[in-house]
Amino acid sequence: MLFQQEPLASRMRPRHLDELIGQEHVIGRDTALYKMIQNGHVPSMLLYGEPGIGKTSLAYAIAGTAGREFYALNATTSGKKDMEEVVEQAKLAGGVILFIDEIHRFNKAQQDYLLPNVEKGIVTLIGATTENPFHDVNPAIRSRCGQIKQLKRLDKEAVVRLLQQALSDRERGLGQYTVHMEESLLGHIAGAVNGDARSALNVLEDIIFAASDFGSYEVNVDAKTVYECVEGKGFAHDKNGDLHYSLLSAFQKSIRGSDTDAALYYLARLLEGGDLVSLCRRLTVIAYEDIGLANPQIGPKVVAAIQAVERLGLPEARIPLSVATIDLCLSPKSNTAYKALDRAIADVRSGKFGEIPDHLKDAHYSGAAKLGHGVGYKYPHDYPNGWVQQQYLPDELAGTCYYEPKEAGEEKYAAKVYARLKELKGQ
Repeated sequence: MLFQQEPLASRMRPRHLDELIGQEHVIGRDTALYKMIQNGHVPSMLLYGEPGIGKTSLAYAIAGTAGREFYALNATTSGKKDMEEVVEQAKLAGGVILFIDEIHRFNKAQQDYLLPNVEKGIVTLIGATTENPFHDVNPAIRSRCGQIKQLKRLDKEAVVRLLQQALSDRERGLGQYTVHMEESLLGHIAGAVNGDARSALNVLEDIIFAASDFGSYEVNVDAKTVYECVEGKGFAHDKNGDLHYSLLSAFQKSIRGSDTDAALYYLARLLEGGDLVSLCRRLTVIAYEDIGLANPQIGPKVVAAIQAVERLGLPEARIPLSVATIDLCLSPKSNTAYKALDRAIADVRSGKFGEIPDHLKDAHYSGAAKLGHGVGYKYPHDYPNGWVQQQYLPDELAGTCYYEPKEAGEEKYAAKVYARLKELKGQ
């Protein structure tokens, strides 16, 4: 067996758009981007998405299809001098495509140099980033990119096609080897890498080398070899990245929607990422934002679970977290409390301050009565049932209702009390 120094994933990069597998929503034959590139027009663009899903491959395929000179830089390692060299080549060539990976890491000097050259068309920019460009890429760069495209993880079928292509390609892939492997094992590889094309090709290469006899081009791949090589390959988590916040969002929305199984799935992914702090914070928010008055006891129960998590640490922390998550999922839901407060905050911010009624003002000082402060205040505890009619809101806001109760869980009892009090106040 011959040793290939360049990784299979690099060798198998598509040379033109028709060799690209996946991302049909961005570059399929019916898309505007595909058609404009086939017609010779390559706009500056930003590509974003998780690692290994084809951002760099798409850039190479675009350049190959357009027949344009292509340069690739990485913003983490390249400086202004590297860009100056590319711009000089671009002026000689009448324009080039410049691919910049991790473009969100550009410093101001790099941006200031690049932007006018993109504006003049000297350089066609294809920027790639794992971060959301609407959050992390400089607006000046975004404004000069006519296309901003989000790439997605490849589905299992696309990854299998990619692996089959690599096994059959004699020039760049593994086609020189006669590989005996059950089709289901290709599916296992595709499922294990979670849509990461680069990881799939790297794993396939590992498997072929692990399964072969030295010097032989006949390769028999068994399940054990495949399972050993793919173990842990599909998991990726960045505590500061877009995926992390999307997982937290999906976790909360699953609980809000009372989907216990989905919530447990996202909990598992967050636990594998190891960020207990964000997870516990989100659980506390959910207890008060989404369950609220429908089950007021849930807040203290979640706090108790979080205290257990802090004492236990992983892996035992998963136990109280599972209890809290299922409890939250199956609880009745209500967001009326914080929504009521938000309405009051909106009134305050819009200038509806109003004068505090005199009978509610502080009267614990000499001379307060001369100002009328506290005069006429009715002490509720002196009245039957601890309630007496009197005005509490400023005159300008008298009769305003911020709280809109919901007949959910235990809140139905609060709703009845609230309705009765409004009746007594004549509202």
